Amino acid sequence: MNSPLKQSRPFFRRVDAPNDLSDVIECFWIVEDAQDTPQRRKIIPDGFPEIIFHYGDPYRTNITGTWELQSDNLLAGQGTRHFYLENTGVSAMVGIKLRPTGVTRLFDLDMSTVTDQVVEAREVLGDRVTRFQEVVRECSTHDSLVANLADELRTLKRSPTRGTTGIENAVALIFRERGMVPVGSVATTIGVGERQAERLFRKWIGLGPKAYCRIVRFNQVFRLVTTRSVPWAEITYLTGYYDQSHFIRDFRAFTGEDPSQYYFEEKNMANFFLRKVDGFE
Repeated sequence: MNSPLKQSRPFFRRVDAPNDLSDVIECFWIVEDAQDTPQRRKIIPDGFPEIIFHYGDPYRTNITGTWELQSDNLLAGQGTRHFYLENTGVSAMVGIKLRPTGVTRLFDLDMSTVTDQVVEAREVLGDRVTRFQEVVRECSTHDSLVANLADELRTLKRSPTRGTTGIENAVALIFRERGMVPVGSVATTIGVGERQAERLFRKWIGLGPKAYCRIVRFNQVFRLVTTRSVPWAEITYLTGYYDQSHFIRDFRAFTGEDPSQYYFEEKNMANFFLRKVDGFE
């Protein structure tokens, strides 16, 4: 982006993928904040990999207990636990949130190599990332930024193979059943045994079917909390947990907090991504 930031407060915008890219892209998102005071932000697993480009100041990230300065071009693989980000100045970034199999469809990457990692995108996806960075630098509006990134993605898109279709049908089943799917049903949908299903999921998605179902089920909590007022006991039942203690353990594992103490309405990055809203200021 070659125009100065105009946001005096945090700005979050989500843009749905065009219809012809919706099988590989979940959405685009933009985050901007002209405030340069360092703020620590939590990121919680949501089941989707992302390609991210910073056009503001860089961020630091803490995934393994050590703070590291991020590159301006990033690939975030599937996560199994929360981690932290901290700005070093003005925040300005655009993200491409891909469908669970989207990175492998577009770039032929084994997703198990980036599980629980945020890495320099160019290192794992190749020189094509340079063209994406040029698009980010050249555009002067959010709309043109999203439109031009979509055009670049169209040049990479390939038709799904027979093997891809089986995996994507299994992913669709997991989302349709809100993560409450036994591994055997996942394997049957793909047309392979359970061990092969495990290997295919790790390659295409970065996690085995059981772990991925667990993340999808957990994410339903945010949908229920933000769309309807229901007690925790009912949320536990609707999301398929055995009991409330099981639900609380999972919530703590993914967020580091108890559900009763989590600020679901706070305008932060974690809630922006998990609530899947169009945006908020």
